Amino acid sequence: MPLLSQADLKAAMQRLIQSPLDPAFVQNPYAFYAEVFTGDTIRYWQDYDMPAIFDAANVQAVLRNRRFGRALPADRIGPPRPHLAAFDAVEAVSMLDLEPPDHTRLRGLVLRAFTSRRIKALAPDIHDICDRLIADLPKGGCNLIPAFCTALPVRIIARLLGVPAERCGDLLRWSNAMVAMYQAGRTLEIEHAANAAASEFTAFLSDYIDIKRRAPQDDLISHLLLAEENGQKLTRQELIGTCILLLNAGHEATVHTMGNAVKALLEHQTPPQAFTDQNIAATVEEVLRFDPPLHMFTRYSYEDTEIGDHTIRSGQQVALMLGAAGRDPALCKDPDVFDPFRAPVPHAAFGGGLHFCVGAPLARLELQIGLQRLFAARPNLTLSSPPRFANAYHFHGLERLDVTT
Repeated sequence: MPLLSQADLKAAMQRLIQSPLDPAFVQNPYAFYAEVFTGDTIRYWQDYDMPAIFDAANVQAVLRNRRFGRALPADRIGPPRPHLAAFDAVEAVSMLDLEPPDHTRLRGLVLRAFTSRRIKALAPDIHDICDRLIADLPKGGCNLIPAFCTALPVRIIARLLGVPAERCGDLLRWSNAMVAMYQAGRTLEIEHAANAAASEFTAFLSDYIDIKRRAPQDDLISHLLLAEENGQKLTRQELIGTCILLLNAGHEATVHTMGNAVKALLEHQTPPQAFTDQNIAATVEEVLRFDPPLHMFTRYSYEDTEIGDHTIRSGQQVALMLGAAGRDPALCKDPDVFDPFRAPVPHAAFGGGLHFCVGAPLARLELQIGLQRLFAARPNLTLSSPPRFANAYHFHGLERLDVTT
């Protein structure tokens, strides 16, 4: 296939026009995805000015193809952004935006501290926090997003890092401000707020690292300080960036998935068998396929590469539609049906390849325990008004989940 110029690439692909800020799309992007699946599943999304890949096979192929990556190509690196200096300093050492060899070294060091043993050891804490939050739910009813879905992950990450529980409000505020940078409709006000949050978060962690260095404990920051591979350790800035990434990425995804899970389970009048020890893992995997927390994740092409029937030019940014991939008709039977008893279907909710989410085991554990504890304690939980999704695409999560408890 002959290589195409950027202009030819746009002309060769079917074009999509769909604002990610359109209220109807925010509340139900799956109708838009379903239309795409009636034709070519690689389209040029005009609103983003980039190709978008919707089908599961090609999404997975790009996630695992080393000719695509997260790091910005050299010719796309712009001048310094003074108003985002603190935010960019954090991003510069984030595993999320690095490629080998930097990514390999950093991820290896993190995994030496973020072990499966350490994650499993958090189970009693997760049970305890769940039970406390459920006991504190207002009598009669509430918006479950702040009361349970948001509170659980931020308290868990605070315990994991070894940060005092009274700082959870700050962690949540900083995380929300920084994560807003990845949403459609970013403004200068959002950028200033994100930079301020990055500056405050960095200062807090820098001071806290000094405390942990003098008096290490059994927490992730202490273990990250000790982690070493081939004589190399995390720099202070890398340690700060890693802690911020674990909070921002892990917390945001778990909040949205927990809310989406409760919504799906209640709307489909899911029977108690879905929450048994034998089935809860399958229930969580079905939620992650059916209504994942992140719907778009981008990669850059480092070479001219053929994907499907199209050639992606070197340097081109590509949107991987993780939310659409889980509803691909080629992936499973009746993909628009929520079935917690379905045999687990491979999904892309945690990404894939080199950048597969390092926090996926913790997220799964939180979701499994959280849903079990919530529905065991509140078996008559019901929706009291239609759930409403937040205007936060590329993320897909609820701002309101009003329930009677």
